[in-house]
Amino acid sequence: MNNSILPRLFIALLWLMAPMVVTAQQGVTEDYGPVVAEIVERGEKAVASYTPDSAVVTGNEFSRLYFDVFESSGMEFTLGLKDQSFMLRIESGFSQMISLSMRGGEKSELEKVWSNLKRDLDIAVERYSSGGAVQTFWGLVLQSFLILFREGVEAMLVVAALTAYLRRSGYADKVKVIWHGVVWALVASVAAAWLLNSVFEATGAQRETMEGVTMLIAAAVLVYVSYWLFAKRETERWQAFIRDQMDRAIKRSSLFALGFVAFLAVFREGAETILFYQALMSGASDYNAIWTGMGIAAVVLLVVYLLIRLASIRLPLGLFFGFTAVLLFAMAFVFTGKGILELQVGGLVPTTPVDGVPMVSWLGLFPTVETLLGQMLILAMLPLGWLWLKMNQKSVQKEQA
Repeated sequence: MNNSILPRLFIALLWLMAPMVVTAQQGVTEDYGPVVAEIVERGEKAVASYTPDSAVVTGNEFSRLYFDVFESSGMEFTLGLKDQSFMLRIESGFSQMISLSMRGGEKSELEKVWSNLKRDLDIAVERYSSGGAVQTFWGLVLQSFLILFREGVEAMLVVAALTAYLRRSGYADKVKVIWHGVVWALVASVAAAWLLNSVFEATGAQRETMEGVTMLIAAAVLVYVSYWLFAKRETERWQAFIRDQMDRAIKRSSLFALGFVAFLAVFREGAETILFYQALMSGASDYNAIWTGMGIAAVVLLVVYLLIRLASIRLPLGLFFGFTAVLLFAMAFVFTGKGILELQVGGLVPTTPVDGVPMVSWLGLFPTVETLLGQMLILAMLPLGWLWLKMNQKSVQKEQA
């Protein structure tokens, strides 16, 4: 598949998603005052009446406050466009409240987390609420642009790195496998968005769970591929062995792995991106502004792809493979933290707060035991992978001596 096909495919998928806008159930608000007032009023009552015996009742109430008020009102959506990091901080606070309540934690601990969450909600009103302001054309353009660009840039980095790898390795004819993965991911994203919206009524917990599971699978495959690429920058005799192995692998399942990485990278955010656009369209007065924002974002993403491709041609081969491996491994680290957070919000993984650890959303770093353990596991693979590469290198050198 060549780049000229992509714009037509993009337009076709937008056309496919258009009918779903009619059934969008999530609203869009930039007036956070009433939303926060309801959350605080109901949250205060839930915390005041909390006892270990009523743990499940309190946990369910905060789950409803997150999904039925914070998310369904559209506050999560619009706040995320304005400040993704701050939105994730509030999301993490809700996750902690739900988990602490469900497992019957101490009331004093619950009150401490609730106090922090209320403070963040008040800051959201003071700093980011737009009251009843009417959306302008360029305001909608900016929101539309941010949705596609923010959700698509990580996927574009992965796709660009993989296509550049195949071209630098002499397998330009295999690049189509990556684009096949992208196409299938876009189709799967439309299908997933339709299922979540029409069949499962787009419940927030199901969306968070789907995205979390996809992120963790993507992290595992990215770690595998990053080691595979890093092996290509070793010594000359080791490179000769690796080239031989790659020639065989590229014709077998490893080629599928590359396409699968591209699929996961795009699918990871695809369905959520469509649902975000549904939410934006449900409250928009001018669809032309939304299409304009989409078009600008698509052009910018294409420029990012071309720049990465151009840079990869100019880099020395060893440096290029090393940089690509590090990039994919770093993204696996980020995906792990964010994936576990999504599962925590969805209620599948408990949330145990850790004091003194900062939240760095762009690194996927969140102050909970579970997210930190997941990322520590990823980091632990670095020395293990290095030892595996060295053992294989020594084995090859002995055979060739």
